[in-house]
Amino acid sequence: MLESLLISDRRIISDGLMSLTVRARVGKKRMLVIPKRVAELLGLSEGSMVKITAFKDRMIIEPIRDAVWLSIHGEKVARITLEELEGESIERQKEYGE
Repeated sequence: MLESLLISDRRIISDGLMSLTVRARVGKKRMLVIPKRVAELLGLSEGSMVKITAFKDRMIIEPIRDAVWLSIHGEKVARITLEELEGESIERQKEYGE
């Protein structure tokens, strides 16, 4: 169980989102509980997948987003109408049908 949580730094980063740095204790069986404020900031809930990258003296924990989450919350890079999508789909199907 998490015995201590200290919010040591709160900053606004370039895109306007809040950045939190927290201190947490590793519990039994090396379990690390993600503090509620951090989970809310990252949109994590029970069952969310994360990627853990370990370096010599640090680790990075990043959310793994699925296609549905990305389609709703992800950065939009282009706009396409349903008619354009349908046309593209038909063209691709013709390529595979030949």
